[in-house]
Formats: sequence, structure tokens, C-alpha cells
Amino acid sequence: MSATTSSMPKPSSTREPAVAPRSASRRSPARIRRRVLGIVAVLIALVWAFPVYWMLNSSFLPYNRIRSTEPTFFPIGGSLDAYNRVFDSNFLSSLRMSMAVTLITVAAALLFAFLAALALSRFRFRGRKSFILAVLIIQMIPAEGLFISHFKMLEGWHLLNSVVGLSLLYVAAVVPFTIWMLRGFVAGVPRDLEEAAQVDGCSRSQAFFRITLPLLAPGLVASGVYAFLQAWNEFTLALVIMNRPDSMTLPLWLRTFADANRASDWAGIMAGSVLIAVPVIIFFLFVQHRMTSGLVTGAVKG
Repeated sequence: MSATTSSMPKPSSTREPAVAPRSASRRSPARIRRRVLGIVAVLIALVWAFPVYWMLNSSFLPYNRIRSTEPTFFPIGGSLDAYNRVFDSNFLSSLRMSMAVTLITVAAALLFAFLAALALSRFRFRGRKSFILAVLIIQMIPAEGLFISHFKMLEGWHLLNSVVGLSLLYVAAVVPFTIWMLRGFVAGVPRDLEEAAQVDGCSRSQAFFRITLPLLAPGLVASGVYAFLQAWNEFTLALVIMNRPDSMTLPLWLRTFADANRASDWAGIMAGSVLIAVPVIIFFLFVQHRMTSGLVTGAVKG
């Protein structure tokens, strides 16, 4: 009796604990890998964010502490003197100039690029592929190679040192890539949706504005962000076209704190950089949700 009992298989309840440790051991390497990746991600984020923190920290420090060999990691005992110097300079005038150029560039680039993207995606016409290829080739031309022709063209039109002249060049620089971006979004919206709306009684224009245009909103936001950053941060072309002190954009105004004949005002440069970044941060906070979804949609649907 005892030999038979000993040879019988054990109940299943006694074997379950033997399986659990194996699954736990299989999960542990994945868990360790996720933790390691998380730590690496945090380190990368700290490396990325440290220059921003250092810019903000240095904007409150006096000149002697910025130039000191010992780094100052916290602005203890700092002041707002650098920000006072920024506002006493030509900051507000340059801010208005940058805002005007940027808003005109974004609005005009989105309008022209959207119409071109619709034509390329919705219609078949002779020269369509050549136009798409031309858009890519134009995008590859270095801007520095066109400075002289840009300057001569605006000089002939009496548009040097003007918002319209600089905006015209920025729109021409931004439109090719914006067309390429929006073309993918427009192609990703099925025509069947518009046709179904027309069957339900909408006209062609009503079907476009009620069905297609809302679906293209993320793409328009993503393209608008690209145009905004290009116009807001551009320096070299503005340096050639806007050579008068009262017509400087913000990147040009910022270089006035670094003069070859005197010591650079690093606290002023840092304070100015912080103030220049504020509109960009506000704009990103306002559109970041739609921009992220728009970039993902554009990457999937081409």
C-alpha cells in the first residue's frame, strides 16, 4: 500500500509553486531591462535639460560669478539686473518685428503649401511628378548660395529692412518642405469620405470643409510648428537683409550683447535667450497634443 501511494503522481496543487518561480524568472530580465532603459532615458533627459537650466541660472548671476572658474549651480544672491538691461535695450521692438515676420510666414506658407498639397494629392495633371521632384531639389539648395540674389532682388523691389521682404524670403524657404509634409496628410484622407458626404446631400465644398479639413487639422498644426520655428530662429538670412538697428529680429538683437570692442554681457545674453524661448514654449504647450498626433499620422500615411 505504501509503495503504491508513493508511486502515484502528486496532485496538481502541489506542482503550481514549481511553475510560478519559472515565470517570475522569465519576467525578471525584462523588468531589469525596462529599469535600465528608464534610467538611461532619465540620464539623457537630464543631459538635454541641463543647458536650459544653465541658461536660466546664468541669467540671474552677476558678471564676476559667471566668469569665475568655480561654477555656480544655484543663483543664490542673484538679481534681475540682466533682465532690466534687456528691457532697456531694443528688445520690444525686435520682439514685434519677429512676431510680425513669423506670423506672416506661418499664415502664407500654410496657405500656399495647403493648396499645392491638395492639387498634388487630389488631381492628376501633366508635370505632376516633375513638380514633386522640383520641390525636393529646391529644398536641397543651401540658403547661403542664394544670399546675393536675395539681397539684389529685395533691393530692386525696395524691400530691404522690411517685414514684407524678410517674410517673402522665409515663405519661399519654408513652402517646399511644408508642401511635402502636407501632401502626406492629404493623401491619407480617403476620397470616399467626401463622396459619402455628397451622397448624403452635401455639396463638394461643404464635404471638404466639414469632413476633410477637420481631419487635416493635425497636419496643418505640425506644418505650422515647423514654419514657426524656421522663421523665429533664423539668423543668417536676416543678418543679410535686415541691416538697420531698428529692423532687427530677435536673433539679430541678441548678438548686440556680444561686442568685439568690449566684454560680452553673458548674463544679458542668457536673459535675452530665456525671453526669446518663452513664446516658443507657450506655442508648444498650446499645440503639442495636435502636433504629436499630426507627426505620427504623417509618418504612417504617406
